[in-house]
Amino acid sequence: MSSGTREATASPVFDALRARGPLSAAEVDAFLASHRFPVVEGPTTTFVWRGEADAVHLLHMIFGLPTHQPFLRLPGTDLWIVAIDLPARSRIEYKIEVTRGDQRALIEDPLNPLKTRDPFGTNSVAQANGYETPEWVQPHPETRAGALEQIVVPSEGLQRDVPVTLYLPARFRRTRRYPLLVVHDGGDFLAYAGMKTVLDNLIHRLDVADLVVAFVHPRDRLAEYADHAGHARFLAEELTPRLERDWPLLAEPSARGLMGASFGAVASFSTAVRYPRMFDRLMLLSGSFAFTDIGPSRRGPVFDPVVSFVNAFRRAPLRVAEQAFLSCGVYESLIYENRSMLPVLQATGMEVRYVESHDGHNWENWRDRSREGLSWLFPGPQWLVYE
Repeated sequence: MSSGTREATASPVFDALRARGPLSAAEVDAFLASHRFPVVEGPTTTFVWRGEADAVHLLHMIFGLPTHQPFLRLPGTDLWIVAIDLPARSRIEYKIEVTRGDQRALIEDPLNPLKTRDPFGTNSVAQANGYETPEWVQPHPETRAGALEQIVVPSEGLQRDVPVTLYLPARFRRTRRYPLLVVHDGGDFLAYAGMKTVLDNLIHRLDVADLVVAFVHPRDRLAEYADHAGHARFLAEELTPRLERDWPLLAEPSARGLMGASFGAVASFSTAVRYPRMFDRLMLLSGSFAFTDIGPSRRGPVFDPVVSFVNAFRRAPLRVAEQAFLSCGVYESLIYENRSMLPVLQATGMEVRYVESHDGHNWENWRDRSREGLSWLFPGPQWLVYE
């Protein structure tokens, strides 16, 4: 990442507007009608907002840059502009803050049709040159759809009944046996990462093997996913045996996987540590692998169990799985922790594939890693032939 916020004169589109002199309202209308926003010109991405305000700021999700960056008003108009450097293939999520008097409103970009949802609402999306939304994230008319079934699994480890959404591939037959993938934050992966459509497409294309996928729904994820003994017991001693009893699953470690993002990645990995070589396929996305080399953690008390767990593993690494797919966005605050985990995992003898993206801590980043991770951990027939 280079300098961050650019002076308005460093934005080509802003320079062109200023060179034309004072603009009428009709000329501003014509400018807005003739461009797509934000405007991407090489490494420069220019954000534009129109309206009366005392101040306008860009709030983006890029760790390492000031997240509250001011727009500059084009003299004589109600047009506001700010530009930042975005490397090729970048994808970021953002909002615009508009200040009028003592009132502040956080809004989506009205000029940008690209939006994404997460559990906290909707964000606008900026895509730099070279980023392309994978074509396999959208429904395809030739793709055969898998099915979702709802079950409830009683858990002594968690002291509650746990709802689980089962994905069965389109070619599912009781006469065959299938690998099992357990996914943390199941409802969010289905709602915000489009995982049913992703699985349908990747399995239909033979990139990924026919899988049974158990989407697990947490109650208090920050507690249950922070190296929680009861949660690990639920996955290893309650959920997996129940599924292997009721469904035609391959009952060997190489056919079992755990997947999660953020705290869900911690839950996946800590379960593998508590039950080594039971789940030989791990997909760890933007793991919240907070640790300390010296002194206390600065991430707050909710991370204390995670810090203790990761510190202990770093002191005594163990080969807990056969393969681990690890990824993180370079615009995340967790990039250092994930980079640091790579040599620790490799030193155990695990086969590790590590991927970075020009993206942040969000569901579409994790969605975009699905093909690369799942096709490596659970390769389909096509992947085996053409890799």
